[in-house]
Amino acid sequence: MTLSQTRDESGARQAPDARRKSDARRKSSAREHLRLAVVGLGLRGTLGRHVAEQGLPARVVAVCDPVTARRERSRECYPEAARFADHRRLFDVGLDGVVLTTPDDTHEELAIAFLEAGVAVFVDKPLAITTAGCDRVLATARRTGTRLYVGHNMRHMPVVRTLRELVTEGVIGEVKAVWCRHFVGHGGDFYFKDWHADRRRTTGLLLQKGAHDLDVIHWLAGGYTARTQAMGGLTVYGDITARGGQGERTMTEWFDPEANWPPTSLTGLNDVVDVEDLSMMTMRLDNGVFATYQQCHFTPDYWRNYTVIGTHGRLENFGDTEGAVVKVWNSRRSGYRADADLVVEVPSDDGGHGGADPRLVAEFVDFVRDGIPTLTSPVAARQAVAAGCAATDSLRADGVPVDVPALSRELADHFATEAG
Repeated sequence: MTLSQTRDESGARQAPDARRKSDARRKSSAREHLRLAVVGLGLRGTLGRHVAEQGLPARVVAVCDPVTARRERSRECYPEAARFADHRRLFDVGLDGVVLTTPDDTHEELAIAFLEAGVAVFVDKPLAITTAGCDRVLATARRTGTRLYVGHNMRHMPVVRTLRELVTEGVIGEVKAVWCRHFVGHGGDFYFKDWHADRRRTTGLLLQKGAHDLDVIHWLAGGYTARTQAMGGLTVYGDITARGGQGERTMTEWFDPEANWPPTSLTGLNDVVDVEDLSMMTMRLDNGVFATYQQCHFTPDYWRNYTVIGTHGRLENFGDTEGAVVKVWNSRRSGYRADADLVVEVPSDDGGHGGADPRLVAEFVDFVRDGIPTLTSPVAARQAVAAGCAATDSLRADGVPVDVPALSRELADHFATEAG
């Protein structure tokens, strides 16, 4: 099995116009720098800065956001880029690729528009906010032959890479269970003061926030969720009446890590708050592995803990950023013991998310220019969304088990990607 994305020369049918545009741009990009645009200049809108910082064979030639203040602020990151309020203006700029860092509910429409135009697309996670929406994007990429990349940066995070390497090396035998606890200590500030709190724009935080962890669970387990069951609710932030939202401000403009404790003291929540702040889901994967994911948005600490249990041992991370370690117990039975059989220090790196963001951007550029296989996967991104949507349906039906809709064989074969 492979986690890589194959090249587009897979025999899939392509729309003639899009194919001609895409082929011409690929030939051009082999000789010169890619021409990229960043669409969406909110919190993740600075992602494109890694192009220049790493000296990649690409240039951000345009940026786009409907908010004037964000376009003006973008001069700091992208001083030479042309600025647009409407993404449709970008179709005349001669782009090779676009980085979509817009709100989640816009991903599907924008990705399809650029894919249809023959412009390679980087979509920040999640791929879409519905399973059907993901399938529409994948189908468009297949039909047009345009390259599609999904920004699941956690596959590049040092802690996840360390976990994955240990699992692949077989230090705990065959994986049978994966547990993830996600303590979202700044959840009130990050997800309840703007559009994230509105399920019409996210589906829910099991999808919006959980898509990262669900993808990692699938990756570590070597399979995709087939059936899920979840429970949870809006247990804290629903009772806060200090609403009004944050207008056009982005999170960096209102967030103060030293303020807003306890969580019930928060003010300025979004006018619509109807996503859950506490949720727990269980999963049966298509390869027989069982998994759990738990998410809480009002804990005092902020980190993820993964536990992976195999036929010959267990491993677990303690911390998920600089200074983190992964401990492995795999030599004998015992009672509680802190002295693991193997302790692996998680390497540190510069750049957002432990250096994952720069690697993500570099991987996208290599993929668009040369079709180099990628660590991320459009199919895996779809499966993370599908698991999150099914779990949200279960949660809101008081824990009724829900089967995850299968991806069509046609699309799976086109992208030739499997969990492994």
